[in-house]
Amino acid sequence: MSAADRRDLGLLALRLGTGSVLFAHGAQKLFGWFGKGGLDGTARGMEQMGFRPGRSAALAAGLGEAGGGALLALGLATPAAGAAAAGAMAGAVSVHAPAGFFAIDGGFEHPGLLGWTAAALGLAGPGRFSLDHVTGHRLNRPWVVAAAFAASAVAATAVIRRRAAHQGEQPPDG
Repeated sequence: MSAADRRDLGLLALRLGTGSVLFAHGAQKLFGWFGKGGLDGTARGMEQMGFRPGRSAALAAGLGEAGGGALLALGLATPAAGAAAAGAMAGAVSVHAPAGFFAIDGGFEHPGLLGWTAAALGLAGPGRFSLDHVTGHRLNRPWVVAAAFAASAVAATAVIRRRAAHQGEQPPDG
């Protein structure tokens, strides 16, 4: 097996694993799958965490996770999928950051790793075993990478700053 084949198989495995975990978390938020409260329950939780309006925040987080995760797993529109998932995870990191790094203490370890991995996949590209490859990489162009990550960064920054303002916190620099 060539190095290129191994790289493409590795990207496939990473996309499938990361995309599946992200999709499952988003499906909890949107549909109540896997034992969670769906959009209404998530909206209430988002309000309690300082995201307002809660329903819009729940929908955005759910779509970023489920949509970004599904697209990552398929390797379709990989830059946009990675950027969307990373942006959603930035919001989750902002909630968990006060508890420190480790998940066992309620920290940001898990959402941080998911966001970092999604971003890396969006930047690296999907590999040969992907729908982007099948479509001639129409949605995996350098301009898509730049536009998707810029839009995600702007949106995540706005959401995090708005949450910080509602919480009476000092917004992060940026």
